[in-house]
Amino acid sequence: MSASSRLDVRLAAGVAAGKLSGRAIRLLGRGGGTAAPGLIANLIEPNILNKLTGKVRDGRIVVAGTNGKTTTSRMLADILERADLRVIHNRSGSNLVRGISAAFAAQSSWSGQPRGDIAVIESDEAAFPDVVRRVNPRIILLLNLFRDQLDRYGELDTIATRWRESFETLRPDQLLLVNGDDPALAAITEDLAAQRRLFGIQESRYLLDELPHAVDSALCRRCGAPLRYSQLFLSHLGEYVCDSCGFRRPPLDFAASDIDLHGLDSVSLRLAHDESILDLSLAIPGLYNAYNAIAAAGAALALGVGPALIAETLGAFRSAFGRIERVSYRGRQLVIVLVKNPVGFDEVLRMLAVGGLSDPALIVINDLDADGRDVSWLWDVNVEQLANGSSPIYTSGIRGADMAVRLKYAGIATERIHPLKALANSFEQFVDTIPEGGSGYILPTYTAMLELRRMLAHRGVVADFWEQ
Repeated sequence: MSASSRLDVRLAAGVAAGKLSGRAIRLLGRGGGTAAPGLIANLIEPNILNKLTGKVRDGRIVVAGTNGKTTTSRMLADILERADLRVIHNRSGSNLVRGISAAFAAQSSWSGQPRGDIAVIESDEAAFPDVVRRVNPRIILLLNLFRDQLDRYGELDTIATRWRESFETLRPDQLLLVNGDDPALAAITEDLAAQRRLFGIQESRYLLDELPHAVDSALCRRCGAPLRYSQLFLSHLGEYVCDSCGFRRPPLDFAASDIDLHGLDSVSLRLAHDESILDLSLAIPGLYNAYNAIAAAGAALALGVGPALIAETLGAFRSAFGRIERVSYRGRQLVIVLVKNPVGFDEVLRMLAVGGLSDPALIVINDLDADGRDVSWLWDVNVEQLANGSSPIYTSGIRGADMAVRLKYAGIATERIHPLKALANSFEQFVDTIPEGGSGYILPTYTAMLELRRMLAHRGVVADFWEQ
């Protein structure tokens, strides 16, 4: 038997192991089989991801960033499917090598032939260099670099350095599509062999007065001097310049303007590219979702998708599970919004605080591995935004008491703060506090969000996240 035949047999065995173990996990009710099958498949064929992705006809797009990668990759996958392409996508959000391998095994034939024309791959920040090495992407879409889970990833400079080393291996036929409003991303993608195009916001009336406390990228990566912002949109994203060495935001290839935020309901914007204008209206809220839409539209345009189809698809888009997800339960409307780091949490509170928080809110904080064990990041969140509201704020989760303390030190009236027990015991109690026909907000960390959705799925309210 030739070496190539042995490799094909091993690939088929790895795919079969991934498929069968995934089915067994789901049948046994042990989860969605979104990661463990990939781990098993890689034990049998360590190069399974390299081999499967290499067979995808129209190439691979890797989406990476601290915030927004699940939503952006889903937006882009939806657009490409509307363009009559069969898309392979780790839609569940399992974004380490094992999760991506599991998704490819599930979406391939038993012999190891991917059932797709193009792949959209969401990648974890720490796994990103290995993912890029394995999948040889056609396009890399870079959203942002924010402070996240320091006990898992280290400081931003560590991630940025590793990403830069990965970019230096890219070829001229590969494209980096970069958020130019992020000075760290703009700096680490300079002077490379790969092509680079930039997206961002040209102008907006929604500006921050100053850099938030949690910002890590306020210094020039070239010379270390402070950056000066003429417009500051979100965290450290904006129009910046270094007065010391002249480093500044590069010209944008995809530039958004006329942004209009409509509370928790929607956002609209105008996207300019190559002297053409694309008007986008999204049924999901927030400036961060405007960035996600700009990124997805930019990637689709770079792939040659027509503007009208992009606008139509994004207009019909609904949030990924747990990201501004609206659920009807017991005659109440629950809005579930994932909070996992200071920047994302700040932006959620920024939306809720407009006009003062008027509906009850439940904040659920866990400190499991996927959340990050170090919850000191809660003190970097601008919880003070909620101080002017009047509605009760409940806390729950493994570190719910820590959140209650943070609320107290933010100047929120003691009578508004209500610590509850574990989510399994407190969820119905929180729902009881909402008047029938009323609304409430639930702000969970990642594992708390999965726990909440399992509870809702068990009650028949939502589908399991791996089925969406």
